[in-house]
Amino acid sequence: MTLSSFPGDTVTSCAPARALRGVEDLRAALAPARREGRTIGLVPTMGFLHEGHLSLLRAARDECDVVVMSLFVNPTQFGPNEDLDRYPRDEERDLRLAGEAGVDLVFAPEVAELYPDGFATAVEVDGGLTSVLDGDPARRGPGHFRGVTTVVAKLFNIVGPDVAYFGQKDAQQAAVIRRMVRDLDFPVRIQVMPIVREEDGLALSSRNVYLEPADRERAVALSRALAAAEQQARAHDSLAAGLDAARIELAAAAIEPEYLEARDAETLAPVAGLTGRPILVAVAAKVGGARLIDNVVIEPQGG
Repeated sequence: MTLSSFPGDTVTSCAPARALRGVEDLRAALAPARREGRTIGLVPTMGFLHEGHLSLLRAARDECDVVVMSLFVNPTQFGPNEDLDRYPRDEERDLRLAGEAGVDLVFAPEVAELYPDGFATAVEVDGGLTSVLDGDPARRGPGHFRGVTTVVAKLFNIVGPDVAYFGQKDAQQAAVIRRMVRDLDFPVRIQVMPIVREEDGLALSSRNVYLEPADRERAVALSRALAAAEQQARAHDSLAAGLDAARIELAAAAIEPEYLEARDAETLAPVAGLTGRPILVAVAAKVGGARLIDNVVIEPQGG
């Protein structure tokens, strides 16, 4: 596995984005734009950029005067048996791609900058959003989202963005962050952008580099399963029929999902049928060496 390459990489003469390591350095760099009332967009990432990240950066570039990308593999959202140590990293490449996408500043702190000695505060969202799906204690657990919301809250306080961009592939994360923003009155608009997929339907993920060729072929079954779920749910006006169709697709690829569930797309409450509200069908599965997630939102007919 060569971490310095990824599908879609291009080589241009654009200068790498400027990287800052310290909180106060970033605040000082943003102060003139803030005084001038310019709009600031933030794209939080853990790096090893792919086209999904780049779509967020381009959206921020189109809509904002100043674009900040964070580059930080956040240790507090990884469990003890997860892939923190082997999570793919390539800062030089990330800074180059960020520069090509028009990013003005990259905030790339060391762990001690965000979590200094004695750090003892966490931001936690409840309301049924963080104890289901990935937050189920039998899976990643609610501590995963506590790590996410804590670091995102810190980034919002450090950067002070007008808009923050997230991907729909992490649908539960987006729902949790939206609730945090609403409940804590953060003055930031959350913009969730569509999932970016390979030509065969596989959702882009930094963890796709863990897939061996045969597992890469099998992994496409996740997107096929979700497409079948939406099609059959609409055809039969039945979520059960949709989920059954999805299970058949996964079984044909010898994939046993960690979960395959239908939930209200905003509240993540379980749903038994098509409700007239957007419904999230989410799946997670271990395929070879990668744990993958994907989802589709079934919009109300005519919505």
